[in-house]
Amino acid sequence: MNKHGIVHRALSPHNILVDRKGHVKLAKFGLYHMTAHGDDVDFPIGYPSYLAPEVIAQGISKSTDHVLSEKPLPSGPKSDVWSLGIILFELCVGRKLFQSLDISERLKFLLTLDCVDDAIIVLAEEHGCLDIIKELPENVIGLLKKCLTFHPSKRPTPDELMQDKVFSEVSPLYTPFIKPASLFSPSLRCADLTLPEDISELCKDINGDYLAERSIEEVYYLWCLAGGDLEKELVNKEIIRSKPPICTLPNFLFEDGESFGQGRDRSSLLDDTTVTLSLCQLRNRLKDVGGEAFYPLLEDDQSNLPHSNSNNELSAAATLPLIIRERDTEYQLNRIILFDRLLKAYPYKKNQIWKEARVDIPPLMRGLTWAALLGVEGAIHAKYDAVDKDTPIPTDRQIEVDIPRCHQYDELLSSPEGHAKFRRVLKAWVVSHPDLVYWQGLDSLCAPFLYLNFNNEALAYACMSAFIPKYLYNFFLKDNSHVIQEYLTVFSQMIAFHDPELSNHLNEIGFIPDVSALINIA
Repeated sequence: MNKHGIVHRALSPHNILVDRKGHVKLAKFGLYHMTAHGDDVDFPIGYPSYLAPEVIAQGISKSTDHVLSEKPLPSGPKSDVWSLGIILFELCVGRKLFQSLDISERLKFLLTLDCVDDAIIVLAEEHGCLDIIKELPENVIGLLKKCLTFHPSKRPTPDELMQDKVFSEVSPLYTPFIKPASLFSPSLRCADLTLPEDISELCKDINGDYLAERSIEEVYYLWCLAGGDLEKELVNKEIIRSKPPICTLPNFLFEDGESFGQGRDRSSLLDDTTVTLSLCQLRNRLKDVGGEAFYPLLEDDQSNLPHSNSNNELSAAATLPLIIRERDTEYQLNRIILFDRLLKAYPYKKNQIWKEARVDIPPLMRGLTWAALLGVEGAIHAKYDAVDKDTPIPTDRQIEVDIPRCHQYDELLSSPEGHAKFRRVLKAWVVSHPDLVYWQGLDSLCAPFLYLNFNNEALAYACMSAFIPKYLYNFFLKDNSHVIQEYLTVFSQMIAFHDPELSNHLNEIGFIPDVSALINIA
């Protein structure tokens, strides 16, 4: 996380989760990052008992506070080290700290630790657990002292903390996490794939729950298809509360805009409730799907649709209109699994991807499938990162005008982050294609690729770069009049074939297919 510039800042025991396999996972680690270090929200990020002293000393600034000359500096990784120290201290003594103090007293107490020689002893005496602390091994005491070093300049970073001797015996017990290579990566994707010596042990982990082996994105998508409604769930838990507009008005409003008697809007404050979404409805919907459906064979010509108890229903569903197929939970499950396996075998299975795409493409897999159909390969992230997207160019002004004007139809693309991604992708294409120019409409061409790959700008850029030379060859030349004329000629022939009556009418009125005439008609 720290290598990617992400600081947790809200580290606490209830944000450290352990799954049934014993894997430790951090929750809510992106809250501080996604709120622009807390600048975009009206509440502090973090929990008072676990905040580092330097975080408390800086305080918080509100977006409406114009008195402050400068914003507090963003927290660094060392603030998480302090939070970890408090958590480890609580684990060692078996009790939560500061439970008898209110929030203001907790913050004052943490700041007074600057005046003591040993914060560990002071915390132990304050909570009556000094005897427990004295019985701890020296290496554990040393680790706690490192974490709870008051001054951040003397406190170790997480990387430095991992070099402590206390972890020398623990580290070999855990298999290091190896990030799987992405689909469009120059590295060998099968390099770290190993088959266990005893496959039966691998099967025990599944325990018949094949749905648990699918990604969270797939499960959530299928949950929505099966009737799940996230907003309804939040309303039922009273996290989303409707309030009559008249109740939001202030009692008094002066000419200078100052208002009185207006209650604080609680919806803008943090609600730390965790809502568990039930999968019962989805599991009931998929109860007739056999285990073999989750592992379709790719080398068998007869395995396009997995054999299961509902195989006949799946075959019948394949002949239904597309809009019905895309809403069929069982059909989408099989198509998603099939495309997932085919894409993992890309480019070896490129021909079969083409074959299946002619039937339909599951909406969840559309972004990656389009990239495969366009033949995207190689180190797309390295290529995208190498393009200068910061230096001003003459096209910047036109891009700035087109983006907010043309893409208000979608909440994602019309968001500030959507506009920023639009600018970067479009500018990267213009800079990397000096022989071509930006014409109005290029942003609309970019829109579907960015929408499908919103969290992967490099893939959106690679798809657009592959699409244009294949389907819009020379369309974005500086002088593209002859190219457009070719397109208009083909357009006229298509009209003559599909609508002869309209074609004859255009000939009678002397319509000449050119850009200006089309603009006048529009």
